[in-house]
Amino acid sequence: MTVTDLRRRRDRRISPVFLGIVAVTAAAGWAAWTEPGGSTGLAVFVFVTGAWVVSLCLHEYAHARTALHSGDISIEAKGYLTLNPLKYTHALLSIVLPLLFVIMGGIGLPGGAVFIERGRIRGRWRHSLISAAGPLTNLLFAVVCTAPFWLDALDGVPAPFRYALAFLALLQVTAAILNSLPVPGLDGYGVIEPWLSRELRRQLEPFAQFGLLAVFGLLWVPEINDAFFDAVDALLRALDVPEFDTYWGRELYRFWQGEDVPGVG
Repeated sequence: MTVTDLRRRRDRRISPVFLGIVAVTAAAGWAAWTEPGGSTGLAVFVFVTGAWVVSLCLHEYAHARTALHSGDISIEAKGYLTLNPLKYTHALLSIVLPLLFVIMGGIGLPGGAVFIERGRIRGRWRHSLISAAGPLTNLLFAVVCTAPFWLDALDGVPAPFRYALAFLALLQVTAAILNSLPVPGLDGYGVIEPWLSRELRRQLEPFAQFGLLAVFGLLWVPEINDAFFDAVDALLRALDVPEFDTYWGRELYRFWQGEDVPGVG
């Protein structure tokens, strides 16, 4: 095995940081399942937060892996294939702000993180696919979270864990929808950007750094927020996830508010 092969294996090895996050998430999920009582809210908070960070890592991994197979071989050396969130270009946009969005408003909104050398990639379809890979990962994660609901496999599942799954599914659906919007700075814009004229791309480029915050700001407008979550709730109902479960999942996640949650205590 050559030095290059050893380096490639190292650059693709799953990070202990990511494995640690997965372990903490699994432990919190087990606690939420087996120990209903006063500590359930904290367990649900850690479980949902950990699972959300895992989904953020997978979101960015999907971008990086697609870019690697599209021609950007620099991805490996940057450490993006290790799933280590500490390797991201903007930890604030990638982890901190999305977590604040979840805690403050129950909104899942990933931020841009991995730096892709677009000049290495040829073909507009490849550029579009790289951008689409992230939201598609959130959709897949949402399918996994909602599977127990639409497969009618919830018999015996404790209420706190069911609520947590429903809330996590809501986060994934909101992330997939919002990040697919054709707003500069979001993946939805990245999908259509290669098909725009060079002049239009140049005019829109300065707005990319504000796109994420602009979308989040608009969601604080009551009318827009209500319309958005009505659409999200309708989609979740189509997947057999009751609004009752997502509501109490959000309330249980905010355990510091001391809300009495059905089936807990």
